[in-house]
Amino acid sequence: MKIVISGGGTGGHIYPALALIREIQKETKEAEFLYIGTEKGLESTIVTRENIPFKSIHITGFKRKLSFDNLKTVFRFLKGVSTSRKILKEFKPDIVIGTGGYVCGPVVYAAAKLKIPTIIHEQNSIPGLTNKFLSRYVSKIAVCFEEAKDYFPKNKVVLTGNPRAQEVIGKDGIRGRISVGLSTTTPAVLIFGGSRGARPINEAVVKSLSELGKKPYQVLYITGDAHFEEVKKEVELVGNPQNVVIQPFIHNMPEVLAGIDLVISRSGATTLAELTSLGVPSILIPSPYVTNNHQEKNARSLEIQGAAEILLEKDLNNKSLIKNIDRVLLDKEKLTGMKKKAKKMGIPDSACRLYKLMKELVKQK
Repeated sequence: MKIVISGGGTGGHIYPALALIREIQKETKEAEFLYIGTEKGLESTIVTRENIPFKSIHITGFKRKLSFDNLKTVFRFLKGVSTSRKILKEFKPDIVIGTGGYVCGPVVYAAAKLKIPTIIHEQNSIPGLTNKFLSRYVSKIAVCFEEAKDYFPKNKVVLTGNPRAQEVIGKDGIRGRISVGLSTTTPAVLIFGGSRGARPINEAVVKSLSELGKKPYQVLYITGDAHFEEVKKEVELVGNPQNVVIQPFIHNMPEVLAGIDLVISRSGATTLAELTSLGVPSILIPSPYVTNNHQEKNARSLEIQGAAEILLEKDLNNKSLIKNIDRVLLDKEKLTGMKKKAKKMGIPDSACRLYKLMKELVKQK
């Protein structure tokens, strides 16, 4: 079986794609892959590091306001479609899967016009422009939130969940704690702002350090590579409590998450998939800088079910941060209830579901 996968721009589009690839490799040893992305996106380094064949096209996203740049984007899209057609005709895939980001537009559109079975995977509760456009042409649409179904043709939509959720199952949480220097017996909070970090979260945490040092729990605080040196200088001035571990980035996030009692983070789709799959309670600080405010809408899905609480960035400061952590983590009954509700929302066989959908389409070809 030959499979083309396209997705890029952010880790939220790339990591689900890699999780699906790993599931397919496990089930179909002879599967061949080609990943199509952009040179400037994160995918060009992340995917090639995984030794997956990679080809690039040049494409940019549309501006939501009227702009001359949008005319350029139209020309780049048409050129991207032409380049994608050539790549697809040469590779001859059995199926093409788009996991999000504007690079999917020309790739999946070209595949649909070549009558190749196609799937788009929408990770968020509110779809982006690219997936809304592609929904008219693709064979099937895989979604992670029930709410997303309302934006697509009903006969095409299948709830599969996020393949990344399946990858975190069965990890050793004790080993995860030890790997980052956390005690295996004290309650643990993980605070992070996504793969690149988030300045407002970092500022609130740094101002909270002296107070956190007095708490009966421990904190793993991930600053993001881009912010680490700056945070390090500030921490040197205020002091680093013994119960707070500060790191720029961790590469074994699934293992660490498995050993955590409470997470404070942004509400990107991949993060929420991991949290619900493991049943980890969370206090979510949605990024207000994303398209359609989709992070807050993602977070509200968990809040409604009682699996998470929301702290808006405009209300975030050192006092509100500590108040919210204490209110959840120090109330055992509340924490246990949130764990159960988070777990109930999880789709732990998400990669299997998407792989099954893919196989059905190929069989019908």
